[in-house]
Amino acid sequence: MTSISLDSAAPAGLDVDAIVIGVSPAEAGAVPAAGSEGLDQALDGRLADALRALGATGKAGEVTKLPTLGAVTAPVIVAAGLGADPGPEELRRAAGAALRALAGSTRVAVALPAPSADEVEAVALGALLGNYTFDSYRTGDEHKSPVEEIRLLAPAAKEAAVERSRILAESIHLVRDLVNTPPSHLSPEDLAGEAERIAGETGLAIEVLDEKALVEGGYGGIAGVGQGSVNPPRLVRLAYGHPEASKTLALIGKGITFDSGGLSLKPADAMDWMKSDMGGAAAVLGALAAIAKLGPKVNVVGYLAIAENMPSGTAQRPSDVLRIYGGKTVEVLNTDAEGRLVLADALVRAGEDGPDLIIDVATLTGAQLVALGTRTTGIMANDDDVREKVVAAAGRAGEASWGMPLPAELRKGLDSAVADIANISGDRWGGMLVAGVFLKEFVPDGVKWAHLDIAGPSFHKGEPYGYTPKGGTGAATRTLVQIAEDLADGTL
Repeated sequence: MTSISLDSAAPAGLDVDAIVIGVSPAEAGAVPAAGSEGLDQALDGRLADALRALGATGKAGEVTKLPTLGAVTAPVIVAAGLGADPGPEELRRAAGAALRALAGSTRVAVALPAPSADEVEAVALGALLGNYTFDSYRTGDEHKSPVEEIRLLAPAAKEAAVERSRILAESIHLVRDLVNTPPSHLSPEDLAGEAERIAGETGLAIEVLDEKALVEGGYGGIAGVGQGSVNPPRLVRLAYGHPEASKTLALIGKGITFDSGGLSLKPADAMDWMKSDMGGAAAVLGALAAIAKLGPKVNVVGYLAIAENMPSGTAQRPSDVLRIYGGKTVEVLNTDAEGRLVLADALVRAGEDGPDLIIDVATLTGAQLVALGTRTTGIMANDDDVREKVVAAAGRAGEASWGMPLPAELRKGLDSAVADIANISGDRWGGMLVAGVFLKEFVPDGVKWAHLDIAGPSFHKGEPYGYTPKGGTGAATRTLVQIAEDLADGTL
């Protein structure tokens, strides 16, 4: 991974390929932000005039390159727009956009305004996330490599903030890599193997149930979804413990390594990005990896419910009935509503760990995109206070989310004539909420629970922006880490 370090040297004399500064909008044009004073002095006070001449406005997301013509050691100054009232997220995005623009460089100094530890962490994290590339399957050399070394111009006392950003970025890069990996190279067994590798590196306890153990153990949801594929399903349990912990958090991730829809086949244009349908499980794995390194005083168990949903002669059929772990039966009316089936098994199993809070995260419904778009996670819960606190945690972590209800009247639409519950409703409306209502049926009595639908945020199909690349984003990873820390300190 790219190295990142603090540097208190004056920017004008740094031997780097480029120096990143912040600029803000003003009536006369872009105004350089704090941290650029030394550069402005080296340019005889003409930095603002030069940027305005190049059309810089200082608006968020804007990147302007200015050649220094030997006035300072670095050949290029990169001005990243901060917008009118920048907070941590604006700093993250500015740093990320600047680093993306500098792909192919070797050493970059970042002099964005960051006087506090939170701001140092935001700049460092944004730079590391913006510097991400996924090149595992490229054979040419035309693609620019990420920056090798980032030197963050900030007080040395903020080293802990930089280290936290490095840990988070490393975990998010892992999640992005897994989501971007082609399904031909990431079967359920492969994903479970990645979990074993991470567990070995971080000291997490791990247990993996294969297809035989799933059938014998009564995990009818995961076994049923996976029975149509030649790549059999897995259930992975990871565990982090702290000797001073008084609370336990359970994290559950949907891990469909490819979702064809099964016999309820998806249309072709909805299938080409379904390698991302394991984004929830990847986020749980990434979060556990970060939690193990950060060491919050809380116990955390994580479940990755992994299967490949394929059509075949052995696939489950619409109108089949599955028996979920714990005994409740589900009539499968649509095999493309498979994520809730694998999550149901894991929700019931997680109850045996005696958690104080269960969080599941899943690329669950197309209805999430209809309701909230591609960047905002939908959050539902069986407790209003928990829902609002999870939304707040996501906001502090820098991830957009919105609290959604679980209307009781939607439960009737899931009534089945032959089983305890059906996996879809006969009513087409409120699909994201209906999925949440279904999952709520499998939450252990008396346990607080929240559900994060990341169908849109987990995979970005458009052009990169800020620190967000095209493809896997690592959505929800930071939120899950923040939730663990909040539970540890009593905030949640």
